[in-house]
Amino acid sequence: MSSNSTFAILLGGALEIDDRVVELTRGARAIAADGGMRHAQALGLLPEVWVGDFDSTPPELSETHAATPRMPFPAEKNFTDGELAIEQAIERGATRLVLIGSFGGARTDHALSHLLQAVTLAERGLDVVLTSGAEEAVPLLPGSRELNLPAGSLFSVVAFTALKGLSLSGAKYPLDEADIAFGASRTISNVAEGRLTASLNSGRALIIARPHDFSGA
Repeated sequence: MSSNSTFAILLGGALEIDDRVVELTRGARAIAADGGMRHAQALGLLPEVWVGDFDSTPPELSETHAATPRMPFPAEKNFTDGELAIEQAIERGATRLVLIGSFGGARTDHALSHLLQAVTLAERGLDVVLTSGAEEAVPLLPGSRELNLPAGSLFSVVAFTALKGLSLSGAKYPLDEADIAFGASRTISNVAEGRLTASLNSGRALIIARPHDFSGA
């Protein structure tokens, strides 16, 4: 079995494949969650296991990937197919997770669950990035992190708690040790000036970027 600890988790949301998605998945191992298997061929990935209750898997997709080992679960269960796939990756040694197709799709509740779970996974010490190609996101916890975004592209900091001491540099609208109330819109629709540095004293948030959207420039 491969010792690579980067896993692409194929979820059921939207996906537009671009150079950034290709780079994120380069050399990664893959696990598919139910209908997320539809992204495998376009990404050139061969999932090592296919997890779910398969209620979102059309017959033709099932036939195409008949040789992929399956881990079936009942429809009436306590976890989403995506969460089950993520836990399988962790059991197999994942330290970095790329959640493919984690935005959009027919289920807003599932998409929101992916965003929230990414923060929880980061708190467990995992490196997590979510992408649909059109959008990507990374958790922001106390500490500092850098993102290499195209100059002029839109990004937002979406808080899941009140934020204390939020600083942003490499942005059109920088911040220095700002306190942001939970639910405030102050950190929505900023513009990257290239490499973005974000730091936080306390709180939980996501940086959500639109790397091909230059409408704010």
